Amino acid sequence: MRAGFGRGLRRLCLWLTCFVWGIDTSFSGPLQEAEVAAASQQPTLNKQLARAYAEVLKMRPAAARSLLRPELARTPTAAGPLLVADCLQITELLISQDATGYQATIDAQDQRLSTLEKSGEAGALRAYARAEIRLHQAAAQVVFGHEVQGAWSLRQSFLQMQAVVQRFPQYLPARKTLGMMQFFIGSLPENYRWFLKLLGLPGSVETGLQNMRLAASQPNDFQLEARLILALLEETYYKKPEAALQLVETLHHQQPDNLLLGYLRVSLHKKQHHTDAALAAYRACPSGPTYLALPYLHHMAADLLLYQGQYAASARENQQFLTNYSGQHYRKDAAFKLYLAAWLAGDATSAEKYRRQIDMGGRTVLEEDNYAQRFFEEKLPLNRTLTRARLQIDGGYYHDALRTLNSFRAVRTTPLRDRLEEPYRRARAYHLLGHPDSARLLYARTIALAGSAPYYFAPQSALQLGYLYQLEGQKNTARVYFKKALSYPKHEYKNSTDTKAKLALKELE
Repeated sequence: MRAGFGRGLRRLCLWLTCFVWGIDTSFSGPLQEAEVAAASQQPTLNKQLARAYAEVLKMRPAAARSLLRPELARTPTAAGPLLVADCLQITELLISQDATGYQATIDAQDQRLSTLEKSGEAGALRAYARAEIRLHQAAAQVVFGHEVQGAWSLRQSFLQMQAVVQRFPQYLPARKTLGMMQFFIGSLPENYRWFLKLLGLPGSVETGLQNMRLAASQPNDFQLEARLILALLEETYYKKPEAALQLVETLHHQQPDNLLLGYLRVSLHKKQHHTDAALAAYRACPSGPTYLALPYLHHMAADLLLYQGQYAASARENQQFLTNYSGQHYRKDAAFKLYLAAWLAGDATSAEKYRRQIDMGGRTVLEEDNYAQRFFEEKLPLNRTLTRARLQIDGGYYHDALRTLNSFRAVRTTPLRDRLEEPYRRARAYHLLGHPDSARLLYARTIALAGSAPYYFAPQSALQLGYLYQLEGQKNTARVYFKKALSYPKHEYKNSTDTKAKLALKELE
């Protein structure tokens, strides 16, 4: 029971911590006109603190600290400086993933919360700061393996933020954070629902989106984060990539010195299979001693170069990632990608070294790491043709992938996994090329061949068929396929597949 609880909580808080720097429910309804007008009268960060917080978002800690220092000296117990100081410290910790800084961060958060508790300051900003700092603490505790404390901190933050919205319904920053928590809790797969009941945390996708949209649409100190979070959710779960890309590109044009926006440009182009644009964005990211080191950028670049068949360059980027990164997530995935680069380049000795490295460190909370660990443990040989095609599709090179797949020939001894992967890869290539009829036929073939095989090709085929039929307005057929995607009991990407299918079904209600 403890292990399942830990996995569920880690997954929830890892989703939440993606946005920590920027990033009873009946009191969370729509704002009335008078309340929106009153929002301008709510406490805000002064100009100095707003500038400091902008530097936090740009990932320039020294600049943020120099702006923050005089504010902390002038008003050491005020909510604004304490909140911005905590945002800076939690950003540094979660970006670096350096465990040696964990206890100092927790101690500083406890001190800030104690100061706020004792201060005579009244109003929404103080109440919001307490709940926000507690959420940051939950994220730190869970990421560094203290799940029980993290569960308690998460529960406190949720209830406190809910109380802020109840008492100050016009205070939009609280809507941003409460909405984010409501959405992620409401979207968790069913196999994690029991631990939410244990914590007493209600989630609601619809209410969460409503709250985030309010915070994103009205001016407030944290409107930028609300806009980014909402855009990323809609891109990931509601198939709205163009809107997210346009927002991030526009913001990047306005703030070319913002590393967070540079990172998001790379990430969004990569997710939409725009490899050339993603690499250009990677090379344009601001860098230097004034910025936080962001090793994960190298891991993303390694993937992009792998898609292009630049195996030596891909390996160098992943090696730099592993050298500079202090955390435990993505380590197994990086070792797996190093294996692929060596194996596809024909370097059997290096490939075996990296295959063994998969099992030597890191955690399996994230699906990418879990996939790598399963590859190591199950010792299933990869098919070179199918692997190249998969990478080409991930990179957006769909015609190349189809040509690669044309050389695949199944024989009597071909493993079932390979016989399922081939039509699924073809389906993905045709789907992304805008040929839905061919894609539907191949997705259906994959499902028929799979039966109850514990691989992700059939559930992903069902999910994609649901999207295709939903786009065509055939809601009943779409609903059948989304439910089918949920019905598969075990596969590599069950959590993300189930979450997407669940949210799609809610859209069809």
